[in-house]
Amino acid sequence: MPSILIVDDETAIRDSLRGVLEDEGYEAAVAESGEACLEWLRKKAVDVILLDVWLPGMDGLDIIGKIREADDAPEVIMISGHGTIETAVRATKLGAFDFLEKPLSLERTLIVVKNAFEARKLRLENRDLKRQLLPKSVIVGESIPIKALRQQIQLMAPTNGRVLIFGESGTGKELVARAIHRHSLRRDRPFLPVHVAALNPGLVESELFGHVKGAFTGAAQSRPGLFPLAEGGTVFLDEVADIPLAVQVKLLRALEHNEILAVGSNEPQALNLRVLAATHQDLTRRVADGSFRHDLFFRLNVFQIHLPPLRERVEDIPLLAEHFRRRFEPQSPPLPADTVRFLQNLPWLGNVRELRNALEHAAIVARGGPLRPEHFPQIGVNPGPMSPSDQLAEAVRRWLAERIPQDSSQKPAELYAALLRCVEPPLFAEVIRRVGGNRWEAGRWLGLNRATVRKKLGEFGLENET
Repeated sequence: MPSILIVDDETAIRDSLRGVLEDEGYEAAVAESGEACLEWLRKKAVDVILLDVWLPGMDGLDIIGKIREADDAPEVIMISGHGTIETAVRATKLGAFDFLEKPLSLERTLIVVKNAFEARKLRLENRDLKRQLLPKSVIVGESIPIKALRQQIQLMAPTNGRVLIFGESGTGKELVARAIHRHSLRRDRPFLPVHVAALNPGLVESELFGHVKGAFTGAAQSRPGLFPLAEGGTVFLDEVADIPLAVQVKLLRALEHNEILAVGSNEPQALNLRVLAATHQDLTRRVADGSFRHDLFFRLNVFQIHLPPLRERVEDIPLLAEHFRRRFEPQSPPLPADTVRFLQNLPWLGNVRELRNALEHAAIVARGGPLRPEHFPQIGVNPGPMSPSDQLAEAVRRWLAERIPQDSSQKPAELYAALLRCVEPPLFAEVIRRVGGNRWEAGRWLGLNRATVRKKLGEFGLENET
């Protein structure tokens, strides 16, 4: 049943309007002040509000802005016994649907109320339609995992909940984060992606939260961090697993208290922003080995999204390939069937990013003609069977390139220890499984003494593995 809230300090007007509107089939409620109106809205949603301009305490013009902040806000019809053109114009600018003068005409009031209900219904339908269609136009694919992904985005976008996005390199983690922001209530505010691995390890705290003049050598002037620059919007922390432990403590405080402390400052700065995070690493393993705080993990992990690798949604490759072909060479004909089959038979270790780069390469080589298999880069044409050792070596190269890009001025540190943290847990897990939990036999396989094996198994949470 359509619902309406009547806000007026005159009892006779409240009761009269309530009786008329209930006779017309509306669910009507009343409030005697602006404060009571806001309290009602915190408990229950309504479709339309009849709001008197002149009220004790906060008047109607004071509270209409608060009412209209919500994405699904009710339509507001202002009423006044001392109406002026200036008041009506101001109310309209603040978002009022219409303006009625007292004494109220019953016929006009019912018409305006009906039109307000219709306007709100149309507004909400348009909003829902945009939420359904726009993610589909950005995230290409019709496979079951991608359809599920769109539903997850629609579910999480309107909220302020934090989202932790998991997926291999190249699966589109930032694309998903941008889609969540685009369909959130913060869409008109900044979206700021932060690639943690590219930040200087010694200056991560300053980069994120800012610093004041003289905070450290070289800090010649105060500088705002990335978090304050995204005020009101969304910060996307890509490869959040690479945040140093010392900075993880500061990030945890920022998430818990919605405030930050710039380096060298004693004055907390309040923040209003949403944090989305992503990683290709197994954060539960990082928590187990002590390199990622468990309390920060739980703060970030309000809602999880797992992006499937391209090899697990091969049916989307034709759609993705056509999408990229139209982007890079819109005048070329659609992809031939043999080219589509060729693309579907490749491993795509770099996922959608690798496919995109391959299509760009082929579009350049084909020079406007059909994109044939021979137009694609050699690595994609015939990669040949790779031995497990070669695959491991290639994975290490990709891991290093992702952490330290070729053009980066970053000076790497403790790369060996970081690589061991990635490699050792799966190695010990597989060995202990293969030897049926026999620590002595596992030590013989690994070339380590039994005490070391026991210690490592404890570190990796594998002590009960058999």
